[in-house]
Amino acid sequence: MYLTREEDIRYVILLSVIPGKEMSEDLIRAHVGHLKELDRQGKLVLCGPFTDYRGGMVIIKAASYEEAKAVAEKDPYVQAGVESYELRTWELSCEGNNHMGMG
Repeated sequence: MYLTREEDIRYVILLSVIPGKEMSEDLIRAHVGHLKELDRQGKLVLCGPFTDYRGGMVIIKAASYEEAKAVAEKDPYVQAGVESYELRTWELSCEGNNHMGMG
């Protein structure tokens, strides 16, 4: 039986633009600053906007779901009320964990 290892968990923050809300250049820069700080801390894995949907995705490393939620809620887009978010726990399947014990 495979046991999930903490190092095999990432958190996916799915951001969705709230209809009717406007973004300013200052707000976009604040969001980018938030992402840069996550990167500086070694928490940012990947991020970027969707091309077919009004929103984006941020994948982070965090010690717990609660920490990941706090990161999502610190995002200037979320704090300003221009985007909502969904938080997902993502378990990696990779060579390092023998593809979750099935490889």
